[in-house]
Amino acid sequence: MSLIVFPAIDLKGGQVVRLAEGDMDRATVYGDDPAHQATLFADAGARHLHVVDLDGAFAGESVNGDAVRAIVERFPGHVQLGGGIRNRDSVERWFDLGVSRVVIGTAALEDPEFVRGAARDFPGGVVVAVDARDGMVATKGWAEVSTTSVVDLARRFEDAGVAALLFTDVGRDGLLKGCNVEATVDLARAVSIPVIASGGVKGIAEIHVLALHVRDGVEGVITGRALYDGRLDLAAALEVARAAA
Repeated sequence: MSLIVFPAIDLKGGQVVRLAEGDMDRATVYGDDPAHQATLFADAGARHLHVVDLDGAFAGESVNGDAVRAIVERFPGHVQLGGGIRNRDSVERWFDLGVSRVVIGTAALEDPEFVRGAARDFPGGVVVAVDARDGMVATKGWAEVSTTSVVDLARRFEDAGVAALLFTDVGRDGLLKGCNVEATVDLARAVSIPVIASGGVKGIAEIHVLALHVRDGVEGVITGRALYDGRLDLAAALEVARAAA
């Protein structure tokens, strides 16, 4: 098994953007054709894609549905989607559209039984986002910070059948500070659920290090700004991930 590299497409107003620390007012626009960006990632060898409806994360419901639909139609691999998925109707709608996995964050803290039910009814299709700000779970597009620790939240779903945990260090996201590899590996070792690393990846070295921890439970890594800024070559990252297996 090799590390899965998920190139990221974050959607705001139908455009491809990246935020700094999850702040909607600190968005950098990288393009206005998300589906075309998805095909570029596919051409580089990606078979998995991570898409976030940023507007949806704040609104609590889908906002960029048309863009997501176009991405799913054009991308030949697996699309993992998050942002504003907080009820059963949203989950079913995205799966009907062809999304492979949905990422649930805020609702995992506020309505865990909904997440458990979705994980039971859609085996392998539900990822729980455990977004951290100083070790505590951040919700509602990272605009609020709870009093629940990341590990405590993760352990609540160990017997729920979720496919993976998506761990993001909010304080590093979009800033190219480097992925919090240590915290990611610690979480993977603390729970029985595979963990996907996210937030701040700045180069190929982190891909290599994370790939060495697949046996510890690190399933994949999401990278965005480093790809768009040219600091990380996707084809090279995929090759490093495979070579370390």
